[in-house]
Amino acid sequence: MENVKPYRINIGPSHNATHHLMRVEADIVGETIEYCECEIGYVHRCFEKMAEQMGWNQVITLTDRLNYCSAPLNNIGYCLAVEKLIGLEVPPRAVYLRTLFSELARIFDHLLCVGASLVDLGALTNFWYTFREREQIYDLFEEVCGSRLTTTLTRVGGLFRDVKPGYEKRVREKTKRLAEAVDDVDNLITKNRIAIDRMRGVGPISADDAKSYGFTGPCLRAAGVPYDVRKAAPYLLYGQLDFKVPLGKHGDCFDRYLVRMEEIRQSIHIVEQLLEGIPPGPVNVDNRYLTLPLKSEVHGNIEALMNHFKLVMEGVRVPVGEVYGYTEAGNGELGFYLVSDGGKQPYRIKVRPPCFAVWQAFPQMVKGHMIADVVAIMAGMNIIAGELDR
Repeated sequence: MENVKPYRINIGPSHNATHHLMRVEADIVGETIEYCECEIGYVHRCFEKMAEQMGWNQVITLTDRLNYCSAPLNNIGYCLAVEKLIGLEVPPRAVYLRTLFSELARIFDHLLCVGASLVDLGALTNFWYTFREREQIYDLFEEVCGSRLTTTLTRVGGLFRDVKPGYEKRVREKTKRLAEAVDDVDNLITKNRIAIDRMRGVGPISADDAKSYGFTGPCLRAAGVPYDVRKAAPYLLYGQLDFKVPLGKHGDCFDRYLVRMEEIRQSIHIVEQLLEGIPPGPVNVDNRYLTLPLKSEVHGNIEALMNHFKLVMEGVRVPVGEVYGYTEAGNGELGFYLVSDGGKQPYRIKVRPPCFAVWQAFPQMVKGHMIADVVAIMAGMNIIAGELDR
């Protein structure tokens, strides 16, 4: 085989597993990949420049389209960064609900990753277990904001809307059923000989290499590095909650699967803790420069009407300064670097998407593997093109 000339093929963007959004140009000898290059940008949406033309609250609609598989995590991460720049503390009830929404979003992000990656390997049955429960959690978000996928759930200074009475009870019912579904997938896959052969030892990366590439999130923890923003730099209520950070040993597809499965269980545990003590009170700060007055006030009070008009027409104004805010999103550290010149629009925004750092290691991870392994590796990395190309 030493004298065999490599044959160059394209895997994507038309390939089903690349979702028409990524292209892998690979040199193969037989079925083995010797070298590859990755091409991105098929869904580039110009997030940063668009954000600089919009009001601070309007940018939230754009954050939905980053990792659209867990939009609330993007909404919350962005608003926390803006509030950090303002020096603003939101009411306790909003903090509780933001933490709750974050963990529910993390759950359905991991459910989609696990279910879709197993479909890519041919294990279709498991997709229905995960997607059914994902739709149930979507019901909880639809009840709050009227949307299921792109939620635009937060506002600078709080939330779009408070939850309805009995919401905690409905969350408990959903999470109980969810825990049973996770156990079902675990029983079907974790000791399945075919699944193990397709994932174990496939696409490994060492802890040192993962750190060098800038990995964060489940892909980093699967390599054995215990970095989680919720533990390393606690925000919201994470410093007060009891949860573990699951770790792998080999950094391969099987470890990435196991880490996400255990993180779902840990998120369920966090949700159960939160439901025990959500405090009463408002979900937005009492500041008319940031929060719209109630409609009942607008209809009968001239000051409230003026506040409403000014906030809608001019938007939130953020003091001059710059800040970097970061949170633990579904795929790892999601960072927003914000610069304000005191106007009604961001002067500069730069987003640090976790997928971008992870994807650059793909050529190393697929080298020496079979063409069929490309699909398994790509699926386990959970590359979301909206976040990758932003």
